Amino acid sequence: MPHAYKKIAFQGAHGAYSDLSCRTVFPDLETVPCHAFDDAFLAVQNKEADLAMIPVDNTIAGRVADVHHLLPNSGLFIIGEHFQPIEHNLLGVKGADIKNLTHVHSHVHAIPQCRKIIKQLGLQAHVHADTAGAAEEISRLQDKAHGAIASSLAAEIYGLDILQENIQDEHHNTTRFLILSREPETPKNPEDETITSLTFGVRNIPAALYKSLGGFATNGLSLAKLESYVDENFQAAQFYCEVEGHPESEPFKLALEELGFYAKDVQFLGAYPAHPFRKTYKKRADAP
Repeated sequence: MPHAYKKIAFQGAHGAYSDLSCRTVFPDLETVPCHAFDDAFLAVQNKEADLAMIPVDNTIAGRVADVHHLLPNSGLFIIGEHFQPIEHNLLGVKGADIKNLTHVHSHVHAIPQCRKIIKQLGLQAHVHADTAGAAEEISRLQDKAHGAIASSLAAEIYGLDILQENIQDEHHNTTRFLILSREPETPKNPEDETITSLTFGVRNIPAALYKSLGGFATNGLSLAKLESYVDENFQAAQFYCEVEGHPESEPFKLALEELGFYAKDVQFLGAYPAHPFRKTYKKRADAP
């Protein structure tokens, strides 16, 4: 990626896991907090930021709502992906003791991900818009009975103590993020491990989806993801697809040609390097 970037937008407050992901991948960029996902998209569209870091999937919570609906109409392109381990921490104000906590604050997904310790400590849970906002709130309250579930970055930003690290019930908790830009950045070498994202509809013919995807199978290309979206009549109006292949490779060109016979409104959303994490989970899946 070019080094002319200066700002990267994310949804949430400073200290959110999206902010942590931005700083992990782009430590030299200024992170720009946004209230909602569409605000992060707008920040890039309006040139208030050069990039956006957007979560799309979590190994526990599943698909992040709204994001794939925003992508096709955004005019932005996917230029990278990042897999961020989610390590929840129980935070308190300075001098707080974990034994004296009675309340805990966090995001709607983070609370059930830490159900065991919440039950163990008998805490009353309070839902916030994001984990960082919860950390900011207890920093403002300065009440030793109130804790937050958030990142170590949030503890650092809001001057909180980490009362216990890695409190999540499942330690495989990982979020996948997409990196968005106003311009595509397709990897130059077709031989490099590449993910290509696209959307398409299907024509009104029998087995249209099966036939649309057949070209990828016959040309030796695997699908990393396939998701459908319904219209107002609850019909599968559009499909989001991630293909393990470079768009300039001969197998991909042949698959795309076959796709064109059965699909409609094919839209290229970006081609980007496959993250090394993919190799890790493939090894796990293949292990006996």
